[in-house]
Formats: sequence, structure tokens, C-alpha cells
Amino acid sequence: MRIISGKYKGRRLSPPKNLPVRPTTDMSKEALFNILNNHFNFTELAVLDLFAGTGNISFEFASRGSEPIVSVDADFGCISFIKKTTDEFEFNITAIKSDVFKFLEKTKGNYDIIFADPPYGMTQENFEKVIQIVFERELLSEDGMMIVEHSKHTKLEHLSNFSFQKNYGGSTFSFFEWESESENDEDDENEHDDDSEE
Repeated sequence: MRIISGKYKGRRLSPPKNLPVRPTTDMSKEALFNILNNHFNFTELAVLDLFAGTGNISFEFASRGSEPIVSVDADFGCISFIKKTTDEFEFNITAIKSDVFKFLEKTKGNYDIIFADPPYGMTQENFEKVIQIVFERELLSEDGMMIVEHSKHTKLEHLSNFSFQKNYGGSTFSFFEWESESENDEDDENEHDDDSEE
């Protein structure tokens, strides 16, 4: 596992072999950050990393100057590794050991980027629940973006606030954003046009 850009570009990280994780591949990670680079200036972005695992995504944001970053995972070993690496690199990352759903129900934070990489085997219902809680509790900033990594077998494009999707190998990234008022106005106009055609 390596950091692909920013202050610590090229630095390799060696998490313990026994962690219950499936890290995002370097190829997928690079593709994801190329997309985000077109939407955001990474400096001082507030980031929430859910199901953070080894902290792979958190470290990438931190290397590019994003802060503060909150990394949430239920596994003690994962959180220990994130804390150790955070201290070593002096990142502004807060690692929290918690069930993600319980964390989302309690946190009062507001984030520019929310990244979620649940276990691919998690139920469709729970994938949807993560996204729904984020938007219901308004945890994403007005111009922010939520990204969910999942397998091709999980379908999320029917959900509210879905924006677009990218596939890389066996991984899919689904992107969610707040719907702008102008988009809503256009929808209203389109509905009105449909009515007038009838």
C-alpha cells in the first residue's frame, strides 16, 4: 500500500497482515483522486472516512493537505494502525473505533467529503442506510460529495442524490451530491412541459 500523491507521495505503508480489510487498489485510488481533483482543492477539506480499514483513503487525503479528517472503523487493529501512522506522519486524523451506523446517528460533524467503503458483502439495505443517514442528518456540506465504494452487484443509482458512477476492475464508485435548486427548477419545468404536451 502506498501514498500516490501529495507531501508523502511514494511512501509505502505496511499494515499488519491480519486486519479484516480489502484495501482500495492503487489503480482505483488513483482514478478516484483524479476525479476529485477536478471538483475540489484538497487543502483544508474536511473528510469523513467510513469503514476506514487501514486508513488508505484517509492517508491519501492527508498527504494532499486535507484536514481535519475523521476515520471510523469498528476493528481495534485498524484503528491502532491508523493512530500509529497518524502520529508517525503528523497527520490531522482522528481515528474513532465505532460501529459506523452508531457513529452516523450521533455525530454532529459537517464534511466536504464523505467516503464509505463497507464490506462488499454488506446487505443492499445497509449500503442504502449509510447514504440515507448522511443526507437525512445533513452531514455532507452543501457543495460536498459522498463516495461509496462497492461491488458491481450492489446497485445504488436509484437513490436520491445519486450523481454519477465509475467502474474500475471489480470496484464501483458511486458519487452522491446535494441536488441544486437549479436542477430542481429544471425538473419542475420539464414536468410542466410534459403536462403542456398532453
